[in-house]
Amino acid sequence: MLDLDSVRDFFARAPFMVDLGVVPTAVSEGRCETEMVLQPRHLQHTGQAHAGVVTSLADHTAGAAAQSVVRGGGVAITAELKTSLLRPAIGNKLVCIGTVVKPGRSLIFAEAEVFALLGEQRVLVAKLSATLAVVQPT
Repeated sequence: MLDLDSVRDFFARAPFMVDLGVVPTAVSEGRCETEMVLQPRHLQHTGQAHAGVVTSLADHTAGAAAQSVVRGGGVAITAELKTSLLRPAIGNKLVCIGTVVKPGRSLIFAEAEVFALLGEQRVLVAKLSATLAVVQPT
């Protein structure tokens, strides 16, 4: 199982996650939580977070949750994903919770929920489902 320091290293080795400002805040077996402060560069012309930002946050968070259940040195990589954008992601910060629904040796099914925070208000803005393949690093 990964600890929080390992997950922070996992995110730090992904330059795009670093550029977005995604920070892991908690991890446990089959679960990862992240957050990011929204900046003007993350927004659409409408003032909401870009769908690509929301999807990237959810994908990498679900991937970290999946990685937490991988054994034997394998790496979980996204093979397929679906993102449902439920409402505009408007706020100061995005929070994401990724969970493993079905672990496996070669395929893992995971989900993520993304919430927008505006002050004390927390609103569910997106849900992601993903199938991740477990591969051996080359």
